[in-house]
Amino acid sequence: MEQPSPLERIRRQLALPVGENAVFDGWGQAAVDSAADLAGIDRDQARLAMPKTQAGLIDVYTQGVDRALEAHFTPGQLAAMKIRARIRALVWQRLQIMGPAREAVRSGLAILAMPQNLPLAARLGWRSADCMWRLAGDTSTDFNHYTKRLTLGAVYSSTLLAWLDDGSEGWSETAAFLDRRIDDVMQFEKAKAEWRRSRQHVSVSRFLGRLRYPPR
Repeated sequence: MEQPSPLERIRRQLALPVGENAVFDGWGQAAVDSAADLAGIDRDQARLAMPKTQAGLIDVYTQGVDRALEAHFTPGQLAAMKIRARIRALVWQRLQIMGPAREAVRSGLAILAMPQNLPLAARLGWRSADCMWRLAGDTSTDFNHYTKRLTLGAVYSSTLLAWLDDGSEGWSETAAFLDRRIDDVMQFEKAKAEWRRSRQHVSVSRFLGRLRYPPR
């Protein structure tokens, strides 16, 4: 595996701290300087390593969240869970990682909602969903690859908005909201599977019927 460059190592080291400092300093150079000071990194090097735009810093932060999420779970830890529990654990841990930067996440979403940043917002949402599905063990390459990520992206984004406004102890309201959203998805997937089975049954029945009673 190719080793990251020195600047990339600095970028990765500062990714999450920049988001946490953005709570007080905003998504800008001040947050980069504060994160560098706390990490004992030269400010000039940190400025060289980090993006200059707000959207760029948010992108780096979300990459840091992805890496932290991947580092949190051992391979066997997720494999021992049923798929519903895996997805639930991944979404919940993602919120835990972002907890120290919650107010910066709120302002970051407002920045990503600006027209010029909408393509980046779509890429970040897709990347987050893809990261969680990969960690959950998904290896699909067909149409399901895309529908799974779109569905999880919708669950995650709605849960994220609920979390930002959750003042309950231990984010219990968000936890309940997440459970309901996942239940909705599981019911939809069950209905979709039953529909596919019924379609296959009809197709097979028609095929056998034609063999028995060929068209004249």
